[in-house]
Amino acid sequence: MSPPDAVSGPETRPPRRRVHTRARLLDSAERVLVERGYTQTTIEDLCAAAGYTRGAFYSNFRSKDDLVLALFDRHSADRLDQLERLLVGPGTTSAEGVARALLEVDPLERNWILLFLEFRIHAARDARLAAQLDKHDRAVREALAELLQRCCPAVARGAAPVGGVAATLLAVREGILARTAGEGPGVPEALDAAVATLSAILPALGILPAPAAPQPES
Repeated sequence: MSPPDAVSGPETRPPRRRVHTRARLLDSAERVLVERGYTQTTIEDLCAAAGYTRGAFYSNFRSKDDLVLALFDRHSADRLDQLERLLVGPGTTSAEGVARALLEVDPLERNWILLFLEFRIHAARDARLAAQLDKHDRAVREALAELLQRCCPAVARGAAPVGGVAATLLAVREGILARTAGEGPGVPEALDAAVATLSAILPALGILPAPAAPQPES
């Protein structure tokens, strides 16, 4: 389930060639930004990596911020699709499996998380950009709430409204990612504690059935 686009480009329905150019810019920009970080990457760097001119860049994105927001939209859609496959896939999904999927940082994704955190700090100092990022956050929250309602019918009977559940899961995820994106010795312990706690909470929220009680010995 993909969230609706939170940030629109200069044209609502661009021609096919422009769609290809935009996708190529996003693909190459993700590699450069994840490697160098937001601050150290210029528009010239992004153009050079994609093999396009500044004119091609500005025909697809208003600014570097606009491109990064588009990357966030795409990345969030990918993560939601992964979660949906986990919830509706074959076999029984455990609460721990979902909790770990939500909170664990893949080593290959570590620099992406650092980019996300860096951009959040950057946006916090710019009211206009903060509003755009908030729009992205709302779109992701609404898409997650819709996914939970569709894939986990019991969520409607859980301990909290589904919108609040979605907002809380995203906030917990972001906080844990910020805490565990580093490589300090305390990271595994912090992650395991967060996964264990969330695993215990998920069934009460209706996202997964409560584990069966152990049968008494005869």
